[in-house]
Amino acid sequence: MRILLTGATGFIGSAILRQLIQRGDNVHVLVRPNSNKKNLRGLDCKIFLGDLKDLSSIEPAIKTCQVLMHVAADYRLWALNPEELTTTNVGGTKNIMTAAINANVEKIIYTSSVATIGKNRNNMPANEDTPSSLSDMIGVYKKSKFLAEQEVRRMIVDESLPAIIVNPSAPIGPRDLKPTPTGQIIVKAANGEIPAYIKTGLNVVHVDDVARGHLLALEKGVIGERYILGGQNLTFKEILNLVSKFTDKAAPTISIPPSVVLPIAYLVQAWATITKSPEPFVTVDGVRMAKQVMYYNSNKAELKLGYKSRSAKEAIRDAIKWFGEHGYLH
Repeated sequence: MRILLTGATGFIGSAILRQLIQRGDNVHVLVRPNSNKKNLRGLDCKIFLGDLKDLSSIEPAIKTCQVLMHVAADYRLWALNPEELTTTNVGGTKNIMTAAINANVEKIIYTSSVATIGKNRNNMPANEDTPSSLSDMIGVYKKSKFLAEQEVRRMIVDESLPAIIVNPSAPIGPRDLKPTPTGQIIVKAANGEIPAYIKTGLNVVHVDDVARGHLLALEKGVIGERYILGGQNLTFKEILNLVSKFTDKAAPTISIPPSVVLPIAYLVQAWATITKSPEPFVTVDGVRMAKQVMYYNSNKAELKLGYKSRSAKEAIRDAIKWFGEHGYLH
């Protein structure tokens, strides 16, 4: 099967690429000219240079493909120019979906996020039917992913877009080059740089399980449906305790409320804006998100797709092993 994969240089995309190649698919990858191509080294795929913001640059890559797997996204909790996230995540998604329609692609897997799904007030795990609205979205990243998913869902109805939506939770594991916001937590904890914790929780999942979930959605998913690809719900403290099991750094024992961290985040973020620094170590949106417990269940994907996920302990172990082997830990 000839498949166009976006985001192949990134974390989830590179895991999907490896599984597609192992399955014997003919994979085209759309890559920005200035992207770090380290995750593509030694892999049998055809590279097309292009940009989601430029529709004409997408067309040569998708022209002969039967399937589109649109995984690429700008995943940052803070950006000097926040409109960049909207341009890539919303405008870029619309562009590539339009290109897929023009190329008569037979099936599309669109990678959304659990960020677009609502939260339950009682901290019970949310599912695909938990309601949400744009006003529920905290920060530009979540807003951009919500709007992008809404555009895909509109095109499914109005333009017969043959898309299946998957909503991964917080992936961790090998090949997290940047790293992602969740990967940054693992690195900082493994380096003993998290002195205290906020009482919150999230759903963590092995990146290779998320990748497998994409292939299962391609094989068994229903057009117009969405499927949460998650793992294990853990408190932040439980995650830090697991990290400590694979390092010589003790987990923090002091908890602090978000209200104490928030002023610090504002100051750090302001300094990053003035100095035009990379993403600060703590962000306002990150702290605001931490006020909500981000628990989800993957029952639908398990029942309908045969999806399975390994333990968070295994995911954290594999992440720390990879970060250690690639110079992120000290």
